[in-house]
Amino acid sequence: MAGSDPAPELSDTPCPVPPEQRPLEQFRELQNSLFFAWPSNGDRGLAVPLLRCWLIAMPISLVVATGSWTLRHDLPALTCAGAAGAFLVPLLILVRQWLGWSTLLRRLMSTAVEYEESGWYDGQVWEKPLAWRQQDLLVATHEVKPILERLKRALLITIGLLLLSTGLCQAL
Repeated sequence: MAGSDPAPELSDTPCPVPPEQRPLEQFRELQNSLFFAWPSNGDRGLAVPLLRCWLIAMPISLVVATGSWTLRHDLPALTCAGAAGAFLVPLLILVRQWLGWSTLLRRLMSTAVEYEESGWYDGQVWEKPLAWRQQDLLVATHEVKPILERLKRALLITIGLLLLSTGLCQAL
């Protein structure tokens, strides 16, 4: 058709942002990361590593809990205290993942990209072209938001288990 230009390809748009600082590239990096990929692998992909972390932290937490004279002679309370202390490790892991994915969501949803050109903290801002914004919004909506929902559920469950174990420890 005369007068109608096809939409420019993303690669045709000149972009001063270094490739490793572009939101879509950061999304790919998080997905391929051993640590940040957990929530993108479904509920089971997140639960299994968190359970492993809790199980690894449990013996260490039990050893720390034996420092309490009253807990040392009360095995059920000692176990509950150890479980409560061990829940702090998955909780910290989930908070770190939440911060990483929510920062990425903010960058994907933004109309501009903040970047550092020289690495000397010279904070530049580049307005995304419409095609970039559309693709970023699609990724944010269909990929990153479900991951954040999964992390939110996992955080609530972990906090609930932490409160339950501390409450049980107090009740014993």
